[in-house]
Amino acid sequence: MVKVRITDTTFRDAHQSLFATRMRTYDMIPIAKQMDEAGFYSIEAWGGATFDSCIRFLNDDPWERIQVLYGIIKKTPLQMLLRGQNLVGYRHYADDVVKKFVELAAKNGVGVFRIFDALNDIRNMTTAIKAVIDTGFHVQGAVCYTISPVHTIEKYVKMAEELEAMECDSLCIKDMAGLISPKAAFDLITALKERISIPVCLHSHCTSGMAPLSYMMACEAGVDILDTAFSPFSGGTSQPSTEAVVAAFRETDCDTGLSLTALSEIKKYFEKLREKYGGLIDPISERIDTNVLIYQIPGGMISNLVSQLKEQNALERFDDVLEEMPRVREDLGYPPLVTPTSQIVGTQAVLNVLMGERYKVIPREVKDYAKGFYGKTPVSINRKLLEKILPDEELITARPADLILPELEKLTKEAEEQGLLKKEEDAMTYALYPAIAPKFLRGELTEEPLPQKTESMQPVSSTTMLTNTEFKVEVDGESFDVKIVPADGGSTSEIAESGKPEIGKNTLVASMQGMMLKIIAKTGEQVEKDDVVAVLEAMKMENNIHAHKSGVIREIYVEEGITVSSGEAVMLIE
Repeated sequence: MVKVRITDTTFRDAHQSLFATRMRTYDMIPIAKQMDEAGFYSIEAWGGATFDSCIRFLNDDPWERIQVLYGIIKKTPLQMLLRGQNLVGYRHYADDVVKKFVELAAKNGVGVFRIFDALNDIRNMTTAIKAVIDTGFHVQGAVCYTISPVHTIEKYVKMAEELEAMECDSLCIKDMAGLISPKAAFDLITALKERISIPVCLHSHCTSGMAPLSYMMACEAGVDILDTAFSPFSGGTSQPSTEAVVAAFRETDCDTGLSLTALSEIKKYFEKLREKYGGLIDPISERIDTNVLIYQIPGGMISNLVSQLKEQNALERFDDVLEEMPRVREDLGYPPLVTPTSQIVGTQAVLNVLMGERYKVIPREVKDYAKGFYGKTPVSINRKLLEKILPDEELITARPADLILPELEKLTKEAEEQGLLKKEEDAMTYALYPAIAPKFLRGELTEEPLPQKTESMQPVSSTTMLTNTEFKVEVDGESFDVKIVPADGGSTSEIAESGKPEIGKNTLVASMQGMMLKIIAKTGEQVEKDDVVAVLEAMKMENNIHAHKSGVIREIYVEEGITVSSGEAVMLIE
């Protein structure tokens, strides 16, 4: 008799954790039928960062991905990860967008919706949960697991009881950073099984090395479902191996009932695929790192950050960022680190380190988080920091989405006026990512090439740096160049690029690579030092660009919608 069911994550979280969500749809198709025949509880194939990565890097329509897989996988439910009111994005969307997204996802093939909120604020999950219930499909409520002085088993169980009362069909313990110890897994699942009646799933990562042991203890406590990934894409910052878990539990009270022979045949395909994507996999992301128990960065984020800093010979800065992460997390009220809070805390930590002063630059998302736009924090934010971020503003206590007016009709009209719509789903793609979707929907993007595995992917010394003023960081698969520039706004180089304006003390430059979202100031306008003159989207955060001096804006060198490089001239202020 089958005691434990398996959700395989190879098509989603495994490659998000190990190689920045870069697996292509056409590489999933050849093995999809065999995956369907394996007997999994579900196959996680959508959601999380897959949507963003598809349109930003792969020129791969995410809607077509789920449609194609649904056309092949008939027996096994396809599962997605949905970030509550954030859906598959990085901000709260209006309720009408959330409801329509769920409706379209269900129509296109999603059968199991795993819904979480980064702050465990159930108010941010309510609309999505109700929307899934209306479709008649399976809703799995998720509790984001973390460790801190304020997170307890009792609080997790209470949240689980609330999710069951909201008619969730199952519950997931979402341990996104691999923090749950064997004892904690046993104690938490034992408590859950005593207090709720719906099936319980444990999702973890191998980052700390504890996940396989925690899975065993979870089985002892009566867990119903475990998340795993095929061995070529397992371990490290990914999930435990599907084949290993199945083999370990054979002929025990936790037997999965899956065939090792069938799984081994599927494994052969993924072994070949691993070779193809080998150039994207950094060796450090495959290692056990018990320091994750301190800095708590989730799998996908740490592998990306390590890889990119390492390529720039800047691992010294990586250690600094790791040390800064828990300090920022404590300042911000101990949020669980999962998208988007991992980006909020992580980006602020990077900026604190690279700018040489803590909170010298504070992205808009950090300010919104502090104000309450993302929901209720586990505990209050550091008072001094809050006074610096929001000196004269009242905090939000209502459900954040209650403050967002319906926006789907307006966004659909915008997309229509730009000639972007060929199908209903295109309007949703634009609504989710209005800054990056137009180029994709116009067919102006091309699939990024896969890098070859080279010596640069091997461990290198962290004692040498290419330069102490330039760094490359990556957040959820997107790479950003960050440069520290002199306080007067001048360039670290006196040599201007060909065709670009020369950089001088009157030139305001971009401090990091990003897309120019908004130009606020106008030519001829008088501005004061520190006035916000433009908004730059960088590291998936909106960063205000402040005037570096008082004066009159004589020239504006950039336009909205273009990508600017670190150190590139933005405006001339005299």
